[in-house]
Amino acid sequence: MSEDNEDFLDEELLDPNNIDIEEENSGLYEHLNITVDKKQEPLRIDKFLLIYRQNSSRNKISQTCRAGNVVVNGLPVKQNYRVKPGDHVSVLLAHPPRLNVIVPQNIPINIVYEDDDLVVVDKDPGMVVHPGFGNWDKTLVNALAYHFEQNNEKSDLDRVGLVHRIDKDTSGLLVIAKNEYALSFLAKQFFERKTKRLYWAFVWGNVKDDEGTITGHIGRHPKNRMQMHTYVDGSHGKHAVTHYKVLERFKYMTWVECKLETGRTHQIRAHFKHIGHTLFNDERYEGHTPLRGVNLPKYKQFIKNVFEILPRHALHAHTLGFIHPTTKKELYFESPMPQDMTDAVKKWRNYLEN
Repeated sequence: MSEDNEDFLDEELLDPNNIDIEEENSGLYEHLNITVDKKQEPLRIDKFLLIYRQNSSRNKISQTCRAGNVVVNGLPVKQNYRVKPGDHVSVLLAHPPRLNVIVPQNIPINIVYEDDDLVVVDKDPGMVVHPGFGNWDKTLVNALAYHFEQNNEKSDLDRVGLVHRIDKDTSGLLVIAKNEYALSFLAKQFFERKTKRLYWAFVWGNVKDDEGTITGHIGRHPKNRMQMHTYVDGSHGKHAVTHYKVLERFKYMTWVECKLETGRTHQIRAHFKHIGHTLFNDERYEGHTPLRGVNLPKYKQFIKNVFEILPRHALHAHTLGFIHPTTKKELYFESPMPQDMTDAVKKWRNYLEN
């Protein structure tokens, strides 16, 4: 199968054996962006795209259309859509294009563990994990490539490496494989839900129950393709289950601990939005405005101040545990709450006390 063919498959970058490995967060990457020529006659989108991906097949393009990943003028289209002059056509997939070369870059990263098989990194918020559309460099992978280069190690980070991903604005723990055996061994643990991972999140509102479970299929939002949506009736998406426990309440915000029974894209963000408790300051999911129904000027100013302290969605990968691929011993790591979330907690506590 050619690289071009793979570009039209709705598959996971990190799964060389076509295993549906667990991923908490991944955005959509733009693999193609075309403005239809003014002289173009009406033509089916699947035939039109064949012009630009001659090594692909019409069937693969149709599959991509059915997955909702071919977008015209901002909306997903079916394979029988006829392009018109001036149409803006994009192909959006879950994995980055594979044509880019990983360039080593000297970027500081917090490595908490490393051996011949793997690296565990405590990622800072604001760092993209893998190069993709709009973020071709200054990513965690670029930093790792430099780190390996300095240690005279070779690792093809475009084919092996990332076992799972977290969003740019999510902080916390990630494990990176150094060889194909380690990647396969670790990926199997993620797929079978045998890893130990807990997330900390701040969500809007006062969550009713001290503990609970959110269940609902997660799939692409029918209108906003950059969001995931919860389908309780199971009509779209994949089965997803999130267990949560309240750690602290701040009247208008709740600190929760989340354990994922499944690992779907944006699972925590989509599930909590579904139950009316969007992640705090999550702009993509409309969590970047003060809680509705509270109009006190002092409160609004307070929220503005907290947003300045915590200028990203409040999600942190707190723990990571897994069996080592070679020693077969369990490794377990905990990442302390990052400074921006810690400062936000202090500010909330002070606000409620006064």
